[in-house]
Amino acid sequence: MNAPDRYERFVVPEGVSKVSYERDTKIINAASFTVEREDHTIGNILRMQLHRDENVLFAGYKLPHPLQYKILLRIHTTSQSSPMQAYNQAINDLDKELDHLKNEFELVSQLNIKGYSAQAKVCRFTSLTLQ
Repeated sequence: MNAPDRYERFVVPEGVSKVSYERDTKIINAASFTVEREDHTIGNILRMQLHRDENVLFAGYKLPHPLQYKILLRIHTTSQSSPMQAYNQAINDLDKELDHLKNEFELVSQLNIKGYSAQAKVCRFTSLTLQ
């Protein structure tokens, strides 16, 4: 069978960095990022987070081939920011958002354990209300 081993989807090989950066030589404030061992899940989340940044003119990604476990992310920014700054800001914002979601989930789980399961309600993952 010619299929690659399953672990190759997740394990970054030695000598290969998780994220590589290459500036675009033809367009000012544009760059490509190669993110190893990721797929549409991370690509789309990053793209959507980058679109929230007013300094990002373009953000897109592609999966070059189904058997190549990497995404190619292109970012074009205004002169107020660089693609590297936009990428780092998007990663930091997503980290904060996921941390907030984790805290909300843990709070609801604790209320569920204490017997408030019918009364606890999460509204848009931003606040917890008890009825």
